[in-house]
Amino acid sequence: MSAISKDDVLNLREKTGAGLIDCKRALIESAGDLDEAVSILRKKGIASAAKKAGRDAGEGIIAQSLAADKSKGVLVEVNCETDFVAKNEDFVAFANEIAQKLLEQPDADLESERTEQVAKIGENIRISRSQALEPKESGLVESYVHTGAKVAVLLSMGTGSPSVSSDSKVLSLAKDLCMHIAATSPVCVSRDDVPEDLVAKEKDIAMAQAEGKPPQAIEKIIQGKLEKYFSNSCFLEQPFVKDPDHSIKQLLHATSQEVGTELTVESFIRFQVGEDS
Repeated sequence: MSAISKDDVLNLREKTGAGLIDCKRALIESAGDLDEAVSILRKKGIASAAKKAGRDAGEGIIAQSLAADKSKGVLVEVNCETDFVAKNEDFVAFANEIAQKLLEQPDADLESERTEQVAKIGENIRISRSQALEPKESGLVESYVHTGAKVAVLLSMGTGSPSVSSDSKVLSLAKDLCMHIAATSPVCVSRDDVPEDLVAKEKDIAMAQAEGKPPQAIEKIIQGKLEKYFSNSCFLEQPFVKDPDHSIKQLLHATSQEVGTELTVESFIRFQVGEDS
């Protein structure tokens, strides 16, 4: 049998839409016969994925996976065509498996698994995006997946000490903060992190709204509008959803005093199904 070339594999992939690994296996099994390889893939149900590849996959869920010691976490958005399939146990299990694989191997080739799942479920499936998070030094990563798995959050918290990372108060706080982010969708952690173009845009809006006011009042109006924007959009300045009388910054400070070390929110990731990544 002649060696299976890369072009042979790509040609079969083009004809069937099957994954590269599946195409190579089929060509080996067929001794390089392209038509027979297509037949092999069809018999296995893998080639059927090609017919579904062009269909819109606008529904789906967000899956997450955390390391056992909370040293790393991953979010992945997996899309399908209908909400019915998004609630299917097999589809949910598949998304969770993909998240686990990405946690263990960020550069994993998931095409074979995807096409097999397409053949099994009968809808087009996309693994549209994923992102990992881990603490800079001592700390932990916590996650929260909202009911229905349409929104999910990862949060990296610095604790200053490995022992504090397993404190029940810290773990409870981290989970609450993830839920808060899911509910409020902040732009960034602090006002220092707000992109300059967003600040400029808010200033332009404030200036337009202040038009016609006395010149000496315009700067105060603009500053007041910006302060309101920061308090609404910056995580640390937002009122905590479970206790609106206190900001997230105040909540972090209070818990830091309880556990005896400074707690910081380093970063967060919030995924929502269908949003622009």
